[in-house]
Amino acid sequence: MTAPLTPPQQPPNDPAWPPPPPQQGPAGDPITGAEVVQGLVVTAASAIAGAVLGALWVWLAPTVQLISDGKGVYLRNSEGEAAIGADGTFVLLALAFGAVAGLVVFLARRKGGVPLVLGLAVGGVLGSLLAWWLGTTLGPTSDVVAHAKAVGPGVVFDAPLKLQMGAAAMLAWPLAATIVHLVLTGIFGPRDPEPGPWEPYKR
Repeated sequence: MTAPLTPPQQPPNDPAWPPPPPQQGPAGDPITGAEVVQGLVVTAASAIAGAVLGALWVWLAPTVQLISDGKGVYLRNSEGEAAIGADGTFVLLALAFGAVAGLVVFLARRKGGVPLVLGLAVGGVLGSLLAWWLGTTLGPTSDVVAHAKAVGPGVVFDAPLKLQMGAAAMLAWPLAATIVHLVLTGIFGPRDPEPGPWEPYKR
């Protein structure tokens, strides 16, 4: 004979039985005002750090040397790679600044969050723009003709700092910052506890 099917055991005198079907919660935790403030602080700190990047760019970037014959201004070494080196120096510095920013923000706030990631991205762009402006301001004058007249014919002088690939250089910092932060958060960030067998039915 087959044993009769028995209904599943249920807690006695439990008015909440049977449990309601699981309800879908919101897509994620709501963003708090404190997280928004933290994102703004990250944005401001990254933008201010752009001044340090600009000063380092002026100091470390290779210089392009020019010379004038009294009628025109020419490259002293037409085969030199200093112009490309200026771009490379800026990009490498920006990548380093972005990686450090992502690491610092992760160590300060391991939980992560959308405002922090946005702060790293926007702050990286603002810091790069400030570094670009400061580097071109602190470097040799952009008025090459006036500079050539001031030094005289046959005298070598430095060309102004320029970025040949400005758009790509502006993305180096924010990309490095967001990637480093997201990778660290994904590997070492806090984990949500595994739900128990009755967790979906809790109200």
